[in-house]
Amino acid sequence: MARSKTSPVNSNNKHDSSLQQYNDSDGHFSLVRNFRLADLVTIMNGVCGSFSIFSSAQYLLTSDDDYLSWALALPLAGLMFDFMDGKVARWRKSSSMLGQELDSLADLVSFGVAPAMVAFAVGLRTYLDTVCLTGFICCGLARLARFNATVALIPKDAAGKSRYFEGLPIPSSLGLVAILSYWARRGWVEGKQGIPGGLITLWGTPGGRGDIHPVSVIFGLWAAAMVSKTLRVPKL
Repeated sequence: MARSKTSPVNSNNKHDSSLQQYNDSDGHFSLVRNFRLADLVTIMNGVCGSFSIFSSAQYLLTSDDDYLSWALALPLAGLMFDFMDGKVARWRKSSSMLGQELDSLADLVSFGVAPAMVAFAVGLRTYLDTVCLTGFICCGLARLARFNATVALIPKDAAGKSRYFEGLPIPSSLGLVAILSYWARRGWVEGKQGIPGGLITLWGTPGGRGDIHPVSVIFGLWAAAMVSKTLRVPKL
């Protein structure tokens, strides 16, 4: 969840001063010294997403269900940090340009790459499956970039917060993680009972690049909803 941003008209001086503090800081660890508390909370979001990715990889190597459970749970932990960073920034009355960019990058890791990697781990591994998963990640990336570029143009409420999201916010991908969690509990994963809906071959011979699990299309539709211009999701 991106932190609130001020309008360009009122933020030019703050923008310049925020950039100058990084230019004026010397030393190998000057970046760390410039971190706010909210920035560290945001980084914990990225930590959760990173560990989810590595847990998915460990599951692929070992078939140990504990790794899959961690891979599914950690994006939810990332969401908790995602909610907390904005609250901490408002509590401390401090925000930074760095923090705004960190927020989007951490969201991409925890709610874009990590869910796609979990989906790959549970069995969406064909060539066309990975095309859908890659499209999902890239649409999440584009959606975050659009938010950063256009948030100042979205109508605000009395508190200065955006009234709605354009397209599904990327943390909504936890809905997909919830579906994958249900499949894992039922044993509907590769190597056990198999992915729901089975596997179909669109072209060529079975086992080739024309194979796809129909459920992977859900990731494609979710990707389209994230980059939609006309879909407006009320902001809570």
